[in-house]
Amino acid sequence: MNVAAKELKRDKLDSAVALISKSVDASQVGAAALEVRQGSFVFERCFGKAKTQDSVFLLASITKPMTATGLMVLVDRKAVALADPVRKFIPEFSGGDRDGITVRHLLTHTSGLPDQLPENVELRKRHAGLKDFVAGTCKTPLLFKPGSKVSYQSMGLLLAQEIAERVTKRPFRDFLRDEVFRPLSMTKTSLGLGGRKIPETMPSQVDNAPALYGTKENDWNWNSQYWRDLGAPWGGAHSTTADIHKFLNCFLNPDGRVVQAATARQMITNQTPGMNEAWGLGWSVQPGNFGKACSTRTFGHYGATGTVAWADPASGVRCVLLTTKPADGARAHLLGPVSDLVSEAAS
Repeated sequence: MNVAAKELKRDKLDSAVALISKSVDASQVGAAALEVRQGSFVFERCFGKAKTQDSVFLLASITKPMTATGLMVLVDRKAVALADPVRKFIPEFSGGDRDGITVRHLLTHTSGLPDQLPENVELRKRHAGLKDFVAGTCKTPLLFKPGSKVSYQSMGLLLAQEIAERVTKRPFRDFLRDEVFRPLSMTKTSLGLGGRKIPETMPSQVDNAPALYGTKENDWNWNSQYWRDLGAPWGGAHSTTADIHKFLNCFLNPDGRVVQAATARQMITNQTPGMNEAWGLGWSVQPGNFGKACSTRTFGHYGATGTVAWADPASGVRCVLLTTKPADGARAHLLGPVSDLVSEAAS
């Protein structure tokens, strides 16, 4: 998908920097890193506690397309098929409408599973392992008939990991490291802490986080050892702006190092036509979700910890903004406006 690059408008990029700097100077954002790329052009800035572009952030849901990519590696190898029922790999996930849930449903948010389990907080409070979350997902009521609509569901990506682990007989974090991150030279990316100490990463602003993610007083919040190293396949990856650009480029300019080129293109193509939201396989492809001047072919993902990554095949622009301010407060006032300015820089 190489595109003849137009020179990006520097004033728009400078305005994006000014907007982030203003939030940092006002102590609304503790740390941030911005990186914009188009062809050989690179524009990068870091802010607050993030002193270099190598600063490591908790990605939250940008993890989801990484998990989906890991499963699609197995699809390419014909160890898994998108049409396979989930119960083929997880027999205890069966009964009623569950029998009709396929691997495709998990990766397109059409399974009928909830985003989080009703007992999510209780599980985190007792530092439950991911197998406990899987057991809960096998029993939790479905919200609607599979395939009838889109409803964002982290638990679908949890089951995608479980399938991969049962097929490969390997911990999923190791599988992603060896089959996705290393081939792309994403040397600073890991599911879980990857051997780091928490102070070596940017601290999430848990004071401003939704209650769902804990508070600074408990030991299961975003900054806790438990959560940072759980390796949740729906939100537990750590990375840098440069590494995420390598991941985006795997789909913008697919070369077969991780998934086949046709698979990469499939993942960023709408798989839910006619439904209430447009999703590829792990990627959001909903028009208007990212910069307002982006083309309708743009794909990307937001993260609840205050992160966004997207790429526009029409312009060749890739944008990654990682912050420590939770997205429920940052998306409308920072992540979205910065994405608008970056997209306008290419228009």
